[in-house]
Amino acid sequence: MTRLTPRAAVAVVALALCASACGKKGAPLPPLVKLPVAPAGLVAARRGSIVDIQLVVPAANTDGTRPADVARVDIYGFTGPPTVTAEEIFRRGARVGSILVNPPRDPDEPPEGPQRGRPRPRPGVEQGTTARLKDELDAGGVPSAARSYISVGFSTRGRRGALSGPAAVALVAPPPPPSEPQVVYDEQSITVTWSAAAAPSDRAATLGYHVYEPMAETPLTEHPLTETRYVDRRIEWGAERCYAVRTVETVDGLSVESDLSGVACATLTDTFPPGAPTGLTAVAAQGAISLVWDASSAADLAGYLVLRALAPANTLVPVTPTPIEETTFTDHVAAGARVTYAVRAVDKAGNASPLSNRIEETAR
Repeated sequence: MTRLTPRAAVAVVALALCASACGKKGAPLPPLVKLPVAPAGLVAARRGSIVDIQLVVPAANTDGTRPADVARVDIYGFTGPPTVTAEEIFRRGARVGSILVNPPRDPDEPPEGPQRGRPRPRPGVEQGTTARLKDELDAGGVPSAARSYISVGFSTRGRRGALSGPAAVALVAPPPPPSEPQVVYDEQSITVTWSAAAAPSDRAATLGYHVYEPMAETPLTEHPLTETRYVDRRIEWGAERCYAVRTVETVDGLSVESDLSGVACATLTDTFPPGAPTGLTAVAAQGAISLVWDASSAADLAGYLVLRALAPANTLVPVTPTPIEETTFTDHVAAGARVTYAVRAVDKAGNASPLSNRIEETAR
C-alpha cells in the first residue's frame, strides 16, 4: 500500500471537498413579486343618484420600493350592511370601473414630445395623483342598506395588490334641494343665502348644506353647514362668482346629498367708495397754506383730491385735477386770503369718498 505524504493528503481532501460541493446547486430562490400598496384616501360622496368616488393612485409597492408596479386600479361596490369588510366587498361585490395607470416615465426619455415641444399624450393617470370615478345608483332608496366601495391596484402581470379600506354611502332616497340662493357682496366678502329644505317626513333626519360652484366636483364648504348662509371672501373685481347648494342628510353616520339647487351668479363690480380722510389740519404761511391729513386704509386707494373755497365763496372745488398720492399739500394763495378746505379719497375704480372734516385758514 502506497503511503501519501502530508502534502499529497491535503491535496486529496481538497479535491474530495470540491467534488462534493462545487457542482451542487442550492434551493431555488422564490421569484421577486412586487405588488402595489393599497390606494389611499378612498372617499365616496353621494349626490342625488350619483356616487363620486375619489382615491389616490399607488406610487409604491408593498415592499417599499418605487415606482409602483401598477397598471390599473379597480373599484368594487357592494350593497348590504355598512359593516361589511373590504375583503367581503372584493369577493361578493361587483366591479364598478377601472382607472388606467400610466407606466413610469423613462428617465432617459425627453419630457416633451416631438411636435413643437407639446407633451406626449398619456391615456391614464399618473402614480400618486388623485383619480375619480362615478357610480350611478338605481332609482329609489333602500333604507336598511348601504352602498360600500373598496379600491385595489393590479400589477402589470395582473396580480392583485393590497385592498383599500371601505367607504360607504347611505341608500335612502335623497333629501330635496334647497331654494335657489341669493347673492350679495361688499368690499370684503360675498354672502350667499338660501331657504332651508323640507326635512323628509318618513324618517328622522339631520340636515346640513354644502355650497358648490356649479361645475365643481368638490364643495366650497369643508363640512356641511347647519345655517342657511355662507360667506365667501374671494373678492376679485370683474370676476363672476356662481353658487348652488345641496342639502346634506346624515343617516346612521352616512351622508347623502340632494340634487343641485338653482344657480345664482354675480359679477363683482367695485362701487364702494373708500372712507373719508380724517385728521385734516392746516398751517398758514406767507402767501401759502399747508395741509396734512391721515392716510386712508383702503386697499385699492388711488390717491386724494384736495378741494377749496376762497372766501366769500362757499362752494368747494378741486385744487388737484387728478388724485395725488401724498397726504400733504401746499396751496399758494394771496396774502390775507381766507380759504376753506376738505379732502376726498379716491380708489382705483374711481369711487370718491365723502368729504373729510372742513377747515378754514387765512394766509399771512
